[in-house]
Amino acid sequence: MKKITTILLVVLGITSGFSQENDKPEVTGEDFSLEGALAVFKKSNSLEEFEKKINDENSNVNNLDLNSDGQTDYIVVEDIKENNTHVIVLSTYVSENQKQDIATIGIERTGEAEAVLEITGDDELYAANTIVEPYEITQSMNNQKSGPAMPEISINRIVVNVWFWPSVRFLYAPGYVVWVSPHRWAYYPRWWKPWRVCHHSVFYKRCAPHRVYYHKTPSHRVVLAQKVYAPKRHTSTLVVKNRKNTTIVHKSRHGHVKAVKNTRRGRR
Repeated sequence: MKKITTILLVVLGITSGFSQENDKPEVTGEDFSLEGALAVFKKSNSLEEFEKKINDENSNVNNLDLNSDGQTDYIVVEDIKENNTHVIVLSTYVSENQKQDIATIGIERTGEAEAVLEITGDDELYAANTIVEPYEITQSMNNQKSGPAMPEISINRIVVNVWFWPSVRFLYAPGYVVWVSPHRWAYYPRWWKPWRVCHHSVFYKRCAPHRVYYHKTPSHRVVLAQKVYAPKRHTSTLVVKNRKNTTIVHKSRHGHVKAVKNTRRGRR
């Protein structure tokens, strides 16, 4: 009986370990919801408020753990402004002196009361050209004059004008001062407490409401923002992109280097 119990415990341990390994996202960035970031950005009245909300566990935006300590990383927000273009950079410190960008929200003013935006995941953490934008559709019905056939419904994708989002109006308000987060490695706000990361499948389900109004698109609509951002991009030497996925490289207190890879065996 004792032997049978031991065998069962071993089998359960192996199964549990395999399940946890198999529950990893295909790419590391999928543990940060780009759709969720836009949903939070839309409702924020300032970049300071936006930073606070994306670092709130209840927002269901962040499940990243780039330093593999078992707890979520703090996301800092920085604005890069050039004329009528803003680039909101979301990043995290992976060491005292190194910062890794996670995503950028590019915003361009296109008229007197018009603006467009999109969020792009950094290539170190996401698949190439991972772009998400606000999603709205219009439907038109082509009625059949005769016959039993059902009316044909045409779905058209339209550009969303984000000018009236509080966060966008904040950026283009007279007297706006470019925001840069005051927080950094080991210097975090008193209200923030990291929480333990959860399985990716659980996090993905929690993010489901965000994907209703925001979706991925194959090409950039906000072009100037990419040019403004490119020379100021932050990448860390501790985060290395290999052919399959992201490799997080850690240094121990003794100076030894250890590479921890996220395999592609995970599924969504």
